[in-house]
Amino acid sequence: MLDVRDKKSPEKAIADLQESLKEEKFGVLWQLDMKEKLNEKGVEFDQTYHILEVCNPVEAKWVLSENALVGYFLPCKIAVYEENGTTKIGMPKPTALIGLVENEQLMALAQDI
Repeated sequence: MLDVRDKKSPEKAIADLQESLKEEKFGVLWQLDMKEKLNEKGVEFDQTYHILEVCNPVEAKWVLSENALVGYFLPCKIAVYEENGTTKIGMPKPTALIGLVENEQLMALAQDI
């Protein structure tokens, strides 16, 4: 897991994260507000917790062309949540996921990501 802690609000962290992702040619495809969604379903959940699905379309095309199994890991997920007054941002290490398909070219890209 990659884990970052921040003093920003989750909303500010998400806004800054979106700008950083754009610089790397990634975009947010979808954002889930877990607190809102669970409460909507009648499940009480009070923690601020967001999941962003992000993708770089050029890289996605390349990795899927190289090995279709990589689609099991796409799009990449980033969690942004608040815990004990601290905003945390995390995601699975791309190298851990890509390691499952045992391809050196894909591993090199995962290390870059």
